[in-house]
Amino acid sequence: MFRKTIILAGLLLTANAQAQDTVVSIAEGERISRIGGCHDCHSVGFAETGGTIDPATALKGTPVGYQGPWGTTYAANLRLTAAAHTEDQWVDYLKKLETRPPMPWFNVHYFTEGEMRSLHQYIVSLGDPGDPAPPYAPPGEAPQTPFLVFVPQNLPS
Repeated sequence: MFRKTIILAGLLLTANAQAQDTVVSIAEGERISRIGGCHDCHSVGFAETGGTIDPATALKGTPVGYQGPWGTTYAANLRLTAAAHTEDQWVDYLKKLETRPPMPWFNVHYFTEGEMRSLHQYIVSLGDPGDPAPPYAPPGEAPQTPFLVFVPQNLPS
């Protein structure tokens, strides 16, 4: 009897975990955008305001570039990206995503499908997509906007 109870409890916990994973909503998308660090780079003023999301600028990208040996990259306007994809296309896009540094694209691959769908719903709910972020500048090309340099200093020989 005890063994059957343990097996039943395990099945119920597994079913509950799977049910939680399938909850797809705008609110869940906002939560994923926060814990996934999306706003850290893709929302102007997010860090400076202690994590306050301004719906007018949330996930519209930033004009400040990140420069390193790869060139100068910019945090993309995720509203434009999400608007260009259906929810199903978005999931496929995120599963295959590979970008230049400093974007940790490999972390996105750990999102569940439900999290990806929720993120799409949240981003699309923000409204007007706005304008694209500045274009990538290859190594040696001068960026036209302010940028942060991501080059380690004082490395041991």
